[in-house]
Parts: sequence; C-alpha cells; structure tokens
Amino acid sequence: MAPNCHVTIGGPMDLTLTEDQIFIRDEARRLLASKADGDALRRIVSRGDGIDPDLWATISTELGWCAMTIPEKHGGVGLGLTELVLLMEAVGERLAPVPLWSTACLGVPLLTAIGTQAAQVWLERIAVGDAAATVAIADMNSVNPFQGGGVTATRQGGGYILQGQLPLVTDAQVAGLILVPARIGQDVAVFGLEPSTGSDFRRLKTLDHTRQYCAHSLNDLSVPESTRLDRNGVNADALAEAETIANLGLAAEQAGLARGAMDLTLEYISERVQFGRTIASFQAIKHRCAALEVDLAELRALILGAAVQPDPRERMLEVAGARALASDLAFRASEEAIQLHGGVGFTTEYAPHLYFKRAQANWHLLGSPERHLDRIAAHCLPDGDAA
Repeated sequence: MAPNCHVTIGGPMDLTLTEDQIFIRDEARRLLASKADGDALRRIVSRGDGIDPDLWATISTELGWCAMTIPEKHGGVGLGLTELVLLMEAVGERLAPVPLWSTACLGVPLLTAIGTQAAQVWLERIAVGDAAATVAIADMNSVNPFQGGGVTATRQGGGYILQGQLPLVTDAQVAGLILVPARIGQDVAVFGLEPSTGSDFRRLKTLDHTRQYCAHSLNDLSVPESTRLDRNGVNADALAEAETIANLGLAAEQAGLARGAMDLTLEYISERVQFGRTIASFQAIKHRCAALEVDLAELRALILGAAVQPDPRERMLEVAGARALASDLAFRASEEAIQLHGGVGFTTEYAPHLYFKRAQANWHLLGSPERHLDRIAAHCLPDGDAA
C-alpha cells in the first residue's frame, strides 16, 4: 500500500447511539412495521406505481424525515448523517415505497452544495414536506450521480437549451423538483425542472417494482434563466461531499434491506417444521444465518463510522468500502432468504423475491462493487497501479 494512503475503518470514534438517535431509530421502525408491512407492500406493487402517498405524507410532512440534515435556518432539523443513516436503514428494512433516498440523499445534498438563494428556497419547501426532489443521473454505473456528463446546456436568449439523455431518474413521477446536472464548458451547472416545465419522464419497466425508475431525452428543451439554481457552477468539494452522502444513504438502505431479508428468513425457519423439528435447529442453517449476521454487524459499524467521520477524504473512502460490502451483503441475504424459504420463496405471496429484485437493482445503482473498489484502489495505490 502506498505510504500516502491511510484509511481508518471505524477508528477511535464512538459509534454508540445517543438516546435521541435510538428513539429516532425505534420510532421509525415501529411506524414502518405498521404502515409498510408485507401486505401493504404487495398492494403497492400490484398497483404498479411504486409509491405509497399516504405514508410519504406522514414521514415528509408530519414527521419531517426529509428535514433531518437541512439546517435549522432553512426550516430543517439540523441533525447529522447518523440520523439520516438510521432512517434509511429503516426504509430499506421494509422496502418502504417512498422517495426518501431520492429526496434526502440526492436532492437535499445537491441543493446544499449549490448554496444559492434559489436552492435555499427549495430546501425550505422540502423541509416542510411541500415537495419531493430527485436528481437525473446521467450514468447509473457511475459512483457520482452529479457529474452532469449526459446533458449539455447552451445559453440562448434569456434562458438555456438543454440537450442530452437522462437514462435514470428515480421517483421522477412524484417529485416536485427534478435536478438536472449539466455541463457548461468545464463547469457543472444544475437546473431545477418542475412538472410544469413540460418535460415528459417515461416510466421504465424494471425488475424492481418497489421503486419508480424513469428516463427522458432532452431534445433542445428550452428553459428560462430561473431554472438554473447555481451561480457560475458548483464548487467541486461541495459536489464531492454531496456524492458521498448519496452513496452513504444508499449503503444504509442496502444494510436495512439485508436486515429485512434476514428477519423474514429467521421468522420463517423458526416456524417451518421438517423431520419433526424446526429447520432453524439444523446446524447447517444456523451457520448460514450466523455468517450473515456477522457480516451485517461489520457493515453497520462501517456505515455508522463513515457517518461521523470528520475528514471528507476518509469518509469518501469508507463510504466506497461500505457500498462494496453493502451491495454484496444485500444480494447474499436476499438470495439466502429465497433459498431458506424453499419453493415458496419465489411466489408472490411471500416477500423474499421483492428483496432480491431490489438488491439486484441497487447493485448497479451508483456503481457496482467493482467501481467502488476501483475508487479505493485509485486512492491507495501508486499512480498506474490501480485498474
């Protein structure tokens, strides 16, 4: 390892949750256990829109989940990344069909990075639950959702012409604000499109029916000057921090997904009787479940450590490691859930297949594990040694 590479996993930081954080975690899990149980999830999936509007109204307007990391001066709660991580874990655990990741982990960090008055107005609206937000991702395989490589903006008259492809926009059909990073020369500008802009986002048919995925082609879309939210580009360091938060939130969701799949499995094997005893008593099954539990504890420690890591570079590297581990563990936990459920694991009456499909979708969202490991390698190995 190169001498200039130092990655502290966990480090000396105290990862013990405070009483307030434990309360937030437990109340979030309690709410979602009653409002986003298996029956509710299957109703949303059968309906085909991938969103529970009543649940979203509860958590965004009444409970202020989207306001957690928004500063108090903008109407937010002003808490930290740990609280956001706890909420994302709870959402992932139930596959709750709400645009929390799109809003709190994509939209809010990008608006914060922009830092203009126009961006602050949207932060205030999000904080009170007046709007959901999302970001148009130019390349779903890139670890950076804000690179703006898929769209170019050209000034024309009193506005801009947007041209390019938006192959992946999560939760676009329920978002009041769609943030579109675009290249203007060497700078990244950010445009805020509202439903009234006239942009038609096409719903994509995907394996995962628990989250909305859309796409759009911007063919010489004319937008007014007011839609540009930044001023002369967005600071690179601020964009990097927003990118880290987006990946941290997704890693937390994946950890919650693994926890949810494990809970389904443990409940089933404790009731399923074969050869006169519950299959949970079989040693081979105990070993498989125990291995997943150990890996999950490791992943959660890494995520919580990254959330309180004060150094931006260290946090970025720890989040990259967390994403690589989280993608793998979410896939394995949901795969084990199907196998240990036996034949019923594939049926629509049981939920393991929904976890498996979300795990597959998240595997590629914001980069595969290999992409994140490449990022770590690029920072840790001498020039030219990283793939």
